[in-house]
Amino acid sequence: MGVKPIASLLFSMGIPIMISMMIQALYNVIDSIFISRIGENALTAVSLAFPVQIIMIAIGIGTAVGVNALLSRRLGEKRPDKASDVAMHGLLLAVILAASIAIFGATLPFWFIRMFTDDPQIVDMGNTYLVIITVFSLGMFGQLVLERIMQGTGDTIHPMITQGLGAIINIILDPILIFGYFGLPAMGIKGAAVATVIGQSIGMLLGVYFLLTKIKVLTISFSDFKVRRKTLKGIYRVGLPSIIMQSIGSVMSVGMNSILIGFSSTAVAVFGVYFKLQSFIFMPLFGLTTAMISIVAFNFGAKNKKRITGTIKLTALIAFCIMSLGTVLFNLFPVPLLKMFDASDEMLQIGVAALKTISLHFPIAAIAIVLSVSFQAMGKGSYSLMMSVVRQLVVLLPAAYLLARNGGINMTWYAFIIAEGFSIAMALIFFSRLYRTKIAVLEPA
Repeated sequence: MGVKPIASLLFSMGIPIMISMMIQALYNVIDSIFISRIGENALTAVSLAFPVQIIMIAIGIGTAVGVNALLSRRLGEKRPDKASDVAMHGLLLAVILAASIAIFGATLPFWFIRMFTDDPQIVDMGNTYLVIITVFSLGMFGQLVLERIMQGTGDTIHPMITQGLGAIINIILDPILIFGYFGLPAMGIKGAAVATVIGQSIGMLLGVYFLLTKIKVLTISFSDFKVRRKTLKGIYRVGLPSIIMQSIGSVMSVGMNSILIGFSSTAVAVFGVYFKLQSFIFMPLFGLTTAMISIVAFNFGAKNKKRITGTIKLTALIAFCIMSLGTVLFNLFPVPLLKMFDASDEMLQIGVAALKTISLHFPIAAIAIVLSVSFQAMGKGSYSLMMSVVRQLVVLLPAAYLLARNGGINMTWYAFIIAEGFSIAMALIFFSRLYRTKIAVLEPA
């Protein structure tokens, strides 16, 4: 990561991650389709359980991002022993998090679902789904941490295989376990949850195998391992802001739904459809920036400012092109995109304006996201956190509320453009400060 041409390195690392993330996005859509075939109550139950899953994923990804950034910096400093120590801390954290969620999850469902509904069928299905995905969450936490450990060493092929295999197994098992094919009993909502944890667990086990047999730069041995507070602080200095940032996204979604429900339930449905569609635009960008964080963190540790700035510039250019293409697609083909979800006339009326307007912020978001990720790579996750809080809570929700009250449903979508304007302004100010104080002063050892 310190000598290979940046473009070649970025694509060789980024493309496998993009593919695995696209597979994950596809799985999320297909999983919802299968669950909807059980009945509307099943889909409602899983939707009510979704905030818990968001928090679990936020904790897992945030921890894994922290491990990735710190491990990459240690390798850049040519300290493979310290990088191995970071990896072992990451694996231990995965076990601790899974155990904590399992204990919490054993009691959580019995009051959480009832906060939203008294329908006995929905409560029963929601409880069943939540108990399984929380008590057996080790596969999810382990897989996330293992993938980021391998990515931190520059290996993106094996993480792609683990994530892709886990998602494919989940997709295959969903109809088999839900509807009872090949002589198996129909398990309904329980089958969907079991398919999820089996896919995650197989992905984790494959990740353990790859880490121990394919990643030669790290030595994993717990015989003399000691938990070090300094290492934990280093992981969560980057990881905690990432956890909070992803959790903020769920708060923003709840807030937007509360605003949109004032117009109609169809407006809420349009917002949900938008998120499904935009994931296929944002996922390639997230794959690219995942590769970027390892390259930037490595070269920050190696004190190579030329490769740091070169990587950020190239990633920003590619990201801008990807997101501009997304804007073009959303503006040229909003009707076909919405009809993929069997859109009604009312949904088309609201949705066409929504897709065309919201997508205008995509190119600006591309630059803001790249700069935000670069802050995490260089240990300044607090900058990313501040950007996320201001964008989604301080600006977006109040702007959406005011526009909705004074301009109607079509004006509400402009809140995304306003919020992104604040986000890019903050990103440029923070990067300018970081460049002067951290990057420009770097001198190779």
